[in-house]
Amino acid sequence: MPQYNDMIELSVEDMELIETALRGSVATLSQAAMDEGDTGKTDREDTLRRIHDLLGKLHDQKVFFRPKGKVYLGG
Repeated sequence: MPQYNDMIELSVEDMELIETALRGSVATLSQAAMDEGDTGKTDREDTLRRIHDLLGKLHDQKVFFRPKGKVYLGG
């Protein structure tokens, strides 16, 4: 069985593309859920949960601006 490469190199643009594609998948799955009702609910919910978890991991990788040498007031 092959092993995963733990030294993955992705650019910021690659990460943005992945995030955009995942958000598109969420929109498609959510629209399908609204159109179809309860059929396939558990599989769809599981997939949506996994995508949201992955989007959360991507968000946690981001570095947001914080001023140096000043008190940061978030908002």
